[in-house]
Amino acid sequence: MSGVDVQVNRERCVGAGMCALTAPEVFTQDDDGFSEVRGGTAATAGHPLVRDAARACPVGAVTLTDD
Repeated sequence: MSGVDVQVNRERCVGAGMCALTAPEVFTQDDDGFSEVRGGTAATAGHPLVRDAARACPVGAVTLTDD
């Protein structure tokens, strides 16, 4: 899974926080409650729960793109 780009669409995000609850090592929430990908994209893309976190988003704001 090393060739995966992880992103959060901030326009779509509603701040449900399911990604941060599912994979807190990969996602966090900013001061306004919207999700963000933590730094170190190589580590985040390879995290075992990153696909589960993307599926957990109720509005599909988390996207995974193969490079």
